[in-house]
Amino acid sequence: MALDGRNIVVTGAGQGIGRAVAQQIVALGGRVAAVDMNEAALADLRQALGEERVLSLAGDVSRPDFATTVVEGCVERFGAVHGLVNNAGIVRAAMIRKMSLAAWQQVIDVNLTGAFLFLQAVGRHMVERAEAGEAAPGAIVNVSSDAGRRGTVGQINYGAAKSGVLGLTMSAAREWARYGVRVNSVCFGMVETPMTEVARSEKFREQYLAQIPMGRWSSPKEVAPALCFLLSGAASYITGQHLSIDGGFHIGF
Repeated sequence: MALDGRNIVVTGAGQGIGRAVAQQIVALGGRVAAVDMNEAALADLRQALGEERVLSLAGDVSRPDFATTVVEGCVERFGAVHGLVNNAGIVRAAMIRKMSLAAWQQVIDVNLTGAFLFLQAVGRHMVERAEAGEAAPGAIVNVSSDAGRRGTVGQINYGAAKSGVLGLTMSAAREWARYGVRVNSVCFGMVETPMTEVARSEKFREQYLAQIPMGRWSSPKEVAPALCFLLSGAASYITGQHLSIDGGFHIGF
């Protein structure tokens, strides 16, 4: 599980799961290129984890040139990119019949297109290093969701985007396995973050808890180690897989 000497890009690093993953990476010996739109949150993360361990880059993951800028910045500061956590995401909830095209497009742009752009930029860098003779140039973890496996009421845009992320994972894993670049995804259930506040409210609490065999929510700190496992050498023969970290919410083949 050690990440000593590994430089890892984490999108959506300002809060919630992304922040917990950045903290876990540093605890395991790695360094983080932290990406978020919230500059104040990035500054706080940098102060908490140490200037020497964190490079912060504020921007919109759906902007076509931003991912390349992040990779170049990480290479300039740390020397190389060894990992990516494609975590940035938003929700714009509405029932299907009432969802606007704008709400649909915003979620697709950030959760799916943004994930593709960062996967592409980081993957290109890793493949180039592999072609130069590096044996294990890196690992990518895409954050999907059980919503992408089971569907979800009131968030067809989010469910579609997260299903698409599973497709990104499988296709990239097949293309890049010969270069030693591993690509996996994780599917979280109900994690205690700002994005899940409505679902965890009194109105919906019992409905969702009844579907979780373990009968409770998880914290960002609890789910971060499993994700970091996929980044580490301990997962050296794992690629193209979807790991549910959800208390049993999704159980199946």
